[in-house]
Amino acid sequence: MFYKAFKRIFDIFFSIFLIILFIPLWIVIPIIIKIDSKGRVIFKQKRIGLNSNYFTIYKFRSMKEGTPDIPTDVLKSQQNQILLYTRVGKFLRRYSIDEIPQLFNILKGDMSFVGPRPALYNQDYLIRLRKEKGIDKIRPGVTGLAQISGRDDLSIEKKVEYDYKYLKSASFWMDLKIIAVTTKAAISGKGVY
Repeated sequence: MFYKAFKRIFDIFFSIFLIILFIPLWIVIPIIIKIDSKGRVIFKQKRIGLNSNYFTIYKFRSMKEGTPDIPTDVLKSQQNQILLYTRVGKFLRRYSIDEIPQLFNILKGDMSFVGPRPALYNQDYLIRLRKEKGIDKIRPGVTGLAQISGRDDLSIEKKVEYDYKYLKSASFWMDLKIIAVTTKAAISGKGVY
């Protein structure tokens, strides 16, 4: 009980801190996105959150307008055929800069800094596996144990294994470790497509 309350307090204050710290990025990134391609700056998508409820996730747009709502593991196989990412979008995605608007999802309580990545509304298999294991009872995160253990390189089953492990052993110290490893992975850009 203490861990959940402390985690929420941490999420609120740390997200406010980062929103303020990233003020220059809130100005520069939208300009670059607009110069690079036509379309929205902020991409909105329906995701599955706490207790399998829907919420809208926010990202800086990294793909061309009109790209279908499909998971990245499906996009991976199509990359050689269709260039779906914008020029700037490839960079934003590789270094997880596109995720910065999710600070507002954290502030709203849709997400946490650490937890299972929220499934797309149409990832039925992933949603079902998580429900079966009770993983949908924890708030989804910007990063999680699966992200630092392979990210987009992992199968759905393996991601669920890591999500379940997190569910059973989550602690504030584990969260801090995941945040630290995520920061390093984001800088290197490994495991992202």
